[in-house]
Amino acid sequence: MNEEQYSFEELRNKIKGRLELDEVSRVIYSTDASAYCEKPLGVVTPKDALDIKEIVLFAARHGISLIPRAAGTSLAGQVVGGGLVVDAGRYLNKILEVNAKDKWVRVEPGVVLDELNQHLESYGLFFGPETSTSNRCMIGGMVGNNSCGAHSLLYGSTRDHTLEIKGYLSNGEEATFKAIQKWEFEQKCRKESFEGEIYAGIRDLLTDKENRKAIRKEFPHAEINRRNTGYALDYLVYDYPFKEDGGTFNMCKLLAGSEGTLMFTTEIKLQLVDLPPKEKGLVCVHLHSLEEALEANLVALACQPGAVELMDKAIMDLTKENVLQNKNRFFVNGDPEALLLVEFARDTKHEVDGSANDMIEALKEKGYGYAFPVVYGPDIKKVWNLRKAGLGVLANMPGDERPVPVIEDTAVRPADLPAFIAEIKSMLRKFGKECVYYAHIGTGELHLRPVLNMKQQEDVDLFHQIALETAVIVKKYKGSLSGEHGDGRLRGQFIPIMVGEHNYQLFKQVKRIFDPNFIFNAQKIVDTPSMNTSLRYKHARRDVEKEVMFDWSSTLGMMRAAEKCTGSGDCRKSHLIGGTMCPSYMGSRSEVQTTRARANMLREFFAGEIPATKLGYDEVKSVLDLCLSCKACKTECPSNVDMTKLKAEFLHSYHGQFGVPLRSRLIAGLPVVNRLLMPFFSSLYNKCIGFDWLKQLNEKYIGISSKRQLPKLSKVSFDKWNRQRKSTSGEQGAVYLFSDEFTNYNDVHVGIATVLLLERLGYEVKVLPARVSGRTYISKGLLKKAVKLANQNVKELSVLVNEEELLVGMEPSAVLTIRDEYIDLVDVSLRNDAKKLADNTYTLEEFLAKQLEQGKIDRHLFTQESKSIRYHAHCYQKSLSDTSLIKRVLEIPVNYKAEEIKSGCCGMAGSFGFEKEHYDLSMQIGELVLFPDVRKHKDDALIVAAGTSCRHQIKDGTGVEAGHPAQVLFEALK
Repeated sequence: MNEEQYSFEELRNKIKGRLELDEVSRVIYSTDASAYCEKPLGVVTPKDALDIKEIVLFAARHGISLIPRAAGTSLAGQVVGGGLVVDAGRYLNKILEVNAKDKWVRVEPGVVLDELNQHLESYGLFFGPETSTSNRCMIGGMVGNNSCGAHSLLYGSTRDHTLEIKGYLSNGEEATFKAIQKWEFEQKCRKESFEGEIYAGIRDLLTDKENRKAIRKEFPHAEINRRNTGYALDYLVYDYPFKEDGGTFNMCKLLAGSEGTLMFTTEIKLQLVDLPPKEKGLVCVHLHSLEEALEANLVALACQPGAVELMDKAIMDLTKENVLQNKNRFFVNGDPEALLLVEFARDTKHEVDGSANDMIEALKEKGYGYAFPVVYGPDIKKVWNLRKAGLGVLANMPGDERPVPVIEDTAVRPADLPAFIAEIKSMLRKFGKECVYYAHIGTGELHLRPVLNMKQQEDVDLFHQIALETAVIVKKYKGSLSGEHGDGRLRGQFIPIMVGEHNYQLFKQVKRIFDPNFIFNAQKIVDTPSMNTSLRYKHARRDVEKEVMFDWSSTLGMMRAAEKCTGSGDCRKSHLIGGTMCPSYMGSRSEVQTTRARANMLREFFAGEIPATKLGYDEVKSVLDLCLSCKACKTECPSNVDMTKLKAEFLHSYHGQFGVPLRSRLIAGLPVVNRLLMPFFSSLYNKCIGFDWLKQLNEKYIGISSKRQLPKLSKVSFDKWNRQRKSTSGEQGAVYLFSDEFTNYNDVHVGIATVLLLERLGYEVKVLPARVSGRTYISKGLLKKAVKLANQNVKELSVLVNEEELLVGMEPSAVLTIRDEYIDLVDVSLRNDAKKLADNTYTLEEFLAKQLEQGKIDRHLFTQESKSIRYHAHCYQKSLSDTSLIKRVLEIPVNYKAEEIKSGCCGMAGSFGFEKEHYDLSMQIGELVLFPDVRKHKDDALIVAAGTSCRHQIKDGTGVEAGHPAQVLFEALK
């Protein structure tokens, strides 16, 4: 063991949190949402502030750089580096105190912005700056980057609302910085402590007239609120004692935007504001060109809106390819070259309409815009979600040419935008490059991303050249190279251009004053390496394409499918925010269990950075192992990363190299096992699976948790029941019913209820002979068998099913496998047939909703009785269907009222929750929302779930027998 390892063991023994030095942790934390990638020494997760102190003292003793990290959504590489990553987001996430009277809150750095504002809503307050990453970004990161947001016209930046910052200085001394009076400032400077030395050092630096003169001359224009270049000395020079009649001195102005380079924060006190007026209107101005949008922005600003945001055509076109965001395009009229989103918040709707109409008339008078739809109520959130998805959807561009963060965060005065953008366009034309334009046009900050191929050295060089020339143009307009995303690794190199060499040397002095040993986030803001080094873009060095079973042509390969992950961290939402992605992260709050972590591992594996040995494969497999294959990332991730598909393909490769484990064979082959047991042994099987001794054997030798009850077999298969019945014709036409492997053996009662229900509704039900969808084989990576099943099913079903006679199924996971995976699994010759089959395949709920809409279902056939229903939607329904259809169908009986349980994944996810190593996490996920909701309503509502795994999880977690929608509706028939 070398000296460095001894040192880390010393740290491990002194903290309550975890220290990870393994390769997996280092890879996962090697990137953020930026263009950079560098493996850290390790990752430490402190449990409390005292852990932070020990970490700082350790770093000071051994000269190790600490990289403070919250959600890791930084766009300029602030949390990438070769030091020790300190993930403060997992445990330091408490809201410590709310003072409603004085409108402030005290929090730890890991508190998520949206969760904070949910908590504050009952007080009538909120934290004003609102980033596009608000559902996962954390307050510590917002302070570090001085984040702003769409409504910065009203609320400014995080700096404007930061009252106090408490934390540890580079020598381990605890300090609290806040606003201080004149006499306090002099007292602080005389204090015999490191804190006193810091105050004295800043005093000496800013007392110098030449320094103050250089700051006022060279820093970005004071009218630009979004200025985040370097250290904010330009704010301090206007405070006492450097300006006699200046404002109150507060070191927090300097610390905000310092990117964790000056101290390690443990607590933050924030000023709050009243909730905005409830009446809002969002005017969606459709424009013919970007240039028109830049001029229209000035007209809009004159009408005093709360926000003005831009989306260009390139962004809008990419939202069409995202399942979730395509639904948010409901307001789009035609094919605009640019959209201005202008929000007005007033006390009454009449005032909102008045302001909106005044602006629309002013725009029309200038000849700007061709359509002006105004959106109200809940639809406003949908439009803002479309705008917020801008960064993520950029990854949907196929191939290696992608819009990259290089110009990305420039800010100038809004009046200068037309001339500024003209110069940027001219500069890009010189290099033959295009650019996308979006974001905060109302405050003069646009996110401009030129399209480059960062796997080619020519474009890597161009990456640097464009950044350099952009800095020169921004300086010409006395703008800020960063409006809100910070300098990080991306812009630090160009700070001398932006503020002059004299002021850059002042920045170095500031760093030395606070951190003389350079232990806090080294090489950020000062001494930054060249911005086109340590990039994350790599060529595939491992030929996995020749062995793949899925079709990866839509992403131009499997590696590019993983590279679609931008690191934006949308997979880090908690259950408090809602949605389904990512259930394992929601249950654990651990970065290793995010979709982003899995994508990072796969990218490095394909690039050859992780060896293709058993050890290397096992490292990747260990991270993929906690993916529940819920498919939520395919919809909720703005980049549409389909981790379910990636995981299945990787497991297929793993099995090809190292064989298939017994448990995987048994679970994948469960339909075969059930078929063999069903005729003669179902009763014996059902009895035996209840024996504790057998459960213990299963756990020991197969890996099935002894705390689980295996699904029982029905007494007779659905297939056999169907053969014994007499089918009926129907005046409403015929449907084919897919008898899947779960309904056929375990949930026969659901199949029977479906047949009888459809027949009573007037349909001829053609029950197909029992089929295996392949869901179990796909989930375990046995893709050769899945391909055979998919080919067989497509060949046989595509000649039967058509627009007149649809294919309908009861089990969402089976039905939606046909609609989703089959298209990429079948042989090329069958691909068109698979698409045709997919177009005519419906879940039972989708089919009934379609028939209801067409007036083919007589609601008078159902009871008049009143019932309350709480339903949980299967993950595949949430990702690939529309869960509101379930509500519509369950409310066919006129007095039935159905409400969706706002849960994500139930936690069972097929076999996941049965496996002994996953049982605890599975139940943790269930306990987030689903189980408590079921327990609360079990006595006053029917509990309903279409998924067989979901019903099983509900029974294991709450003791409640959940019904299938088919059962509920059949029992509701008169």
